[in-house]
Amino acid sequence: EFDYYIFILYFQVLKAEYFSPWRGEQQMYKLDIGWPKTPERFTGQTFCVAVDSLHGLVYVGQRGDNVPKVLVFSEEGYFLYSWNDTVEMPHGIFVWNTAIESSVWITDVGTGKYGHTVKQYSPLGKLMQVLGTPGNAGSSLIPLQFDQPAEIFVEETGEIYVVDGDGGMNNRLLKLSDDYKEIWLTGTNGSGIGQFRIPHSVTVDAFGRVWVADRGNKRIQVFDKATGEWLGSWSGCFSEDGPYSVRFTADYKHLIVAQLNINRLAILAAPPVGSIGDCVMVHSVQLADETKPHLVDVDMRSGAVYVAEIGAQQVQKYVPL
Repeated sequence: EFDYYIFILYFQVLKAEYFSPWRGEQQMYKLDIGWPKTPERFTGQTFCVAVDSLHGLVYVGQRGDNVPKVLVFSEEGYFLYSWNDTVEMPHGIFVWNTAIESSVWITDVGTGKYGHTVKQYSPLGKLMQVLGTPGNAGSSLIPLQFDQPAEIFVEETGEIYVVDGDGGMNNRLLKLSDDYKEIWLTGTNGSGIGQFRIPHSVTVDAFGRVWVADRGNKRIQVFDKATGEWLGSWSGCFSEDGPYSVRFTADYKHLIVAQLNINRLAILAAPPVGSIGDCVMVHSVQLADETKPHLVDVDMRSGAVYVAEIGAQQVQKYVPL
């Protein structure tokens, strides 16, 4: 009888070690199982999430017939409101704050009358700005003619970075001024230096570098913010699956990367100023099978990580320990 209990105890320890997503690593995040309070509000496929750290709001973009395309929650997880107008198929979402205003940018990859655009909304869903020609897939010859634009990142200055596209004709990274004029544009379809195959996510660090998840090429490419010059690439961490999303932690010490096909968040060491070197995976969070993490965002105040999961049709919140 005593041996049986020892066996059971041993099995529990084994199970804990084997199934632990950390495998002996020091845990950096834990799932907030109470977020959101009403998960039944997710009625479509949750493709993207954006945090308004200043106002404590979380915006979720979802797809589906007769579902609200944008849901708004508090950071505590309470559902606040939703909106639907002029959003067809949200792909990426970003909250931009200045001292006096805040707005929500959405990339729309729909093929109907609203698609192939990058749009700016008020926090309550009033359409304020449309970049691109709604309903028209673009060519790479015209800067503001998008073809399935994947994601947008807006700096405090109002300067805009767009990765275009999510499988369309264009494979490029575009920087626009705060009045929507082209500052620089880089990238064509291919696997060479500075080329892209499905540039899927974009973010900017505190050191003047632009980071792009070059999904189809299974690498991250890095560019100079001012000039668009290529600074380097990372592919060593992505042999199993390409990067779908890139976001920095609040202290800019780590880069959080979603890998959809292997249901994983990779946490990479972010290099300081200068050469980006090779990627080093510091930690990983293994999500449940078929979760399919698509895009993530980080609350730059609390450090919480929000993950939009297409497979699970939900957004999950991970809080730093």
